[in-house]
Amino acid sequence: MINLTPNAVKAIRRFIRGSETPVAGLRLVVSGGGCSGLQYGMRLEAEKAEDDMELEVDGIRLLVDPFTLPMIDEVNIDFIDSLTQTGFRFDNPNANAKCSCGQSFSL
Repeated sequence: MINLTPNAVKAIRRFIRGSETPVAGLRLVVSGGGCSGLQYGMRLEAEKAEDDMELEVDGIRLLVDPFTLPMIDEVNIDFIDSLTQTGFRFDNPNANAKCSCGQSFSL
């Protein structure tokens, strides 16, 4: 299960409403990179891929590929908007280590 805070839900809905193209869902992806080895990614998708898992969380359709899903099981996603930081923050209980910005991790 993926958890979204109320701030994250509000921000995602705002981005979906502001999209110039139809949105099939929000893609969550993990790829190599970042200061800890793996990094999180998010993007609005026009189509669901054939092998995507489709999850609905608080009325938001999430699209997750089979490689990413086990790495983000039970992740908490928040949206921070402060003077010093604006953006999504991931709290992943599966991570052995993470960077201070919350955008990359290792298993």
